[in-house]
Amino acid sequence: MKIPYGTKDASYQAAGQFEGLIKLVDSFYTFMDELPEAKIVRAMHSPDLTESRDKLARFLSAWTGGPRLYKEKYGAISIPSAHSHLDIGSSERDAWLLCMEKALQQQPYEQDFREYLLKQLAVPAERCRNRD
Repeated sequence: MKIPYGTKDASYQAAGQFEGLIKLVDSFYTFMDELPEAKIVRAMHSPDLTESRDKLARFLSAWTGGPRLYKEKYGAISIPSAHSHLDIGSSERDAWLLCMEKALQQQPYEQDFREYLLKQLAVPAERCRNRD
């Protein structure tokens, strides 16, 4: 019997564990570099995405039920506080989610997992929004 996504480490396993998350994050940032809709969000990041890639992959590890790699390296995180210095509205949130949606489509995930993950990622994406 398959364990439902969001239960224990089922999502982490479905994502291909940390290696799979690194591939997802790499694809995500490729779309952020390439999509015109993401230009303003990309500009919020350092030109060198090495740390951003590491932080997102590590965050997603714990967020999907895997090891708490972000906390081990960077300490505890509060999504709203970590993004409070940025001007994030609905269009920026949507651009971020568009990059993630396209990145998810490139992964060898089951379609139901892609849909589940995108829906779940909309929650922290919304929590980053700090203006109308």
